[in-house]
Amino acid sequence: MIKLIVNADDFGYSRAVNFGIIDTYQHGILNSATLMTNMPGAEHAFELARNNPDLHVGIHLVLTCGRPILEDVSSLVDKSGNFKNLKVLLNDNNLNLDDVEKEWTAQIEKFLANGIRLTHFDSHHHVHAIPELLPIVQKLSDKYGLKVRRAAKEAIEGVPAFSDVFLHDFYGTTATYDYFEKIPTRARDSAIVEVMTHPGYLDNAILNGSSYNTDRLKELDILTSIKLPANIELYEFQNENRI
Repeated sequence: MIKLIVNADDFGYSRAVNFGIIDTYQHGILNSATLMTNMPGAEHAFELARNNPDLHVGIHLVLTCGRPILEDVSSLVDKSGNFKNLKVLLNDNNLNLDDVEKEWTAQIEKFLANGIRLTHFDSHHHVHAIPELLPIVQKLSDKYGLKVRRAAKEAIEGVPAFSDVFLHDFYGTTATYDYFEKIPTRARDSAIVEVMTHPGYLDNAILNGSSYNTDRLKELDILTSIKLPANIELYEFQNENRI
């Protein structure tokens, strides 16, 4: 039997995204989410998480969306004080690793201060898989005792992996109603498989701020209407250690 983690990224992006994630948890196959503590919808997401204590909630560390929590991380922001976009970040020769560590620590501490049990971490645009940031990922994983999302097929070196298999192609045109029926061809029996998803409703924040918007509605519909194959079951988190 394959053990399935269906994780919603971008919890906290906006109220509409948050409501979509919670509806997908309450009425569908979603059983995990990762929260962006720096975004305008973060406080709303914390409230929803407290009201749904069985939802497994990790942190979605951010370097490429919105504004940082801290004000003294100048190497991470553009002239407007927003995080640099992904393309700029990947080509940035002046990235200050101390700034990254300080900001990510602040994001984690904000999460913990809201009374939500922190389960694991991943990152927006998969930036935690950037090789240059490996020492920081290892340090934060060890400091907070957190499992970490894999970098595609490979686990992040030196940290406990959140799953045995990570599938990141439930997205856009490849998010289909038969997607989950094909998972047994991609993972061994008894494997823990994480599927990255982005369900959500729409508001001005997501329509104006993200190129991935209307497809969130399609994902929500799929995740709340399908049934899993007989050889796949949702992973049970109740025995997991959490902070």
